[in-house]
Amino acid sequence: MKKNYIYNLLLSIVNILFPIISFPYASRILGPVGIGKVQLVSSFAQYFALIAALGIPVYGIQEIAKAKDNKQKLAGVFSELMVIYFITSIVLSAIYLAIIFAFPYFKINLELYSFAVLFILLGFSSIEWFYSGLEEFRGIAIRSVSIKLLSLLFLYLFVKDAADFKYYLFITMFAVLGNNLVSLLMVGRKTSMRFTNLDMKKHFTPLFFIFSTTIAASMYTLLDTVILGFLSNDQSVGLYTASVKFTKVALQFVISIGVILIPRIAKNFSEGKLDKVQELIDKSFHFIIFFSIPILAGLAMLAPEFITVFSGIKFLDATVCMRILSLLPVLIGMGYFFAFQILVPAGKNKEMFLSVIGGVATSLLLNFLLVPVMKEIGAAIANVSSELVVTMLYFYFVRKYYSFRYNWALIWRAVLCTLLFIPVIIIIHSMKMNIFLTLFTSVGCCTLVYTFAQYFLFKDYFMFRIIEMVYTRLRVKKEPLEL
Repeated sequence: MKKNYIYNLLLSIVNILFPIISFPYASRILGPVGIGKVQLVSSFAQYFALIAALGIPVYGIQEIAKAKDNKQKLAGVFSELMVIYFITSIVLSAIYLAIIFAFPYFKINLELYSFAVLFILLGFSSIEWFYSGLEEFRGIAIRSVSIKLLSLLFLYLFVKDAADFKYYLFITMFAVLGNNLVSLLMVGRKTSMRFTNLDMKKHFTPLFFIFSTTIAASMYTLLDTVILGFLSNDQSVGLYTASVKFTKVALQFVISIGVILIPRIAKNFSEGKLDKVQELIDKSFHFIIFFSIPILAGLAMLAPEFITVFSGIKFLDATVCMRILSLLPVLIGMGYFFAFQILVPAGKNKEMFLSVIGGVATSLLLNFLLVPVMKEIGAAIANVSSELVVTMLYFYFVRKYYSFRYNWALIWRAVLCTLLFIPVIIIIHSMKMNIFLTLFTSVGCCTLVYTFAQYFLFKDYFMFRIIEMVYTRLRVKKEPLEL
């Protein structure tokens, strides 16, 4: 598991660094309107791609994990899910094209919407669920890092002025689809594709619940941008994108350990080994709390600096929005924990669906009430409120069916340690450095203060165990410690 964690950590770091490097350049060149235009087109197309996925990226992990020790069964499950995915991608592409050509709203940017159909048409090529089920995290990391580096190169080569938003959309598509297509071309090394003796019906019932859950969840995780664009303007979408970019990007790191644990948790659930499940979720819970709470505090306290440094002064109006959205790493991190590390591996898909319905109702109500008046701030309030409702419902169902233990003391320990950020940031601000030095000095000092406060006040060696594990993987001659 340690090797998988290192590779997934590498992938998470790259997923964090990529927007941190690329978005500041793109936002300064394109401005809030250009960024908003591309984000709206991308979000709208990806919503259809999400529908076409039918929940397979979630369901596929657990099914592949169960079948990976039997080559025939593995090939059968993979083939069945791929055929389903391919058919839905074609159908949803046709529906998408019919909509954008039928409604006048899309005519202004019809060319962009037309190109974006590739998100849907090639959606079936997204097969990371297959590699995740096999715990092939090394390959996932290498492919993703390579494509992102190429995307970054293309960004600097082709996006030169505000009129180049079309190229920015193409590069965004390449970053997603390029990785998918490479993964698809390499899948023959791991399994085979067949079109006979397939039993696709057995997947319909579980996929229905996961699909319903995914679609419902997307109403407040992806469609929020679309609703904001329809009810306000590209400027508001651009500001919202800038603020949400650096709150959700941190989630890649917060949930990184959870991704590698899902196949093992699913396997232990299927074998009835709840004691093993408890051991795994203990590690994940500790990881999420340890990192998500200081991330929340840092994003909230340093929001003006993050916005200015990484998006530019034109996006400074997004500061309030970012401070509201800084709650997302904790809320989504905990929601991911209860949902995808307990409810989904346990097969509680109906409970997942009921939970996100609560989020949908909250999101739609608050978006339509607040966005026309408060624009991006209203969207941020609706987003956070929806995630809170969903996470609480997830927790309710977990408590209803299982008696897993959670070390709640980790939360107040983390909160106490993050309070030390306040004097640190005040002192650094008083030094009157330029904004770049202020931000990076604040992040560095807060990280050190938090780590050593956890170590000396509460004897929490978690960060040092992770560092030692990384060193061990890099062949540093130390005895590895278990997380």
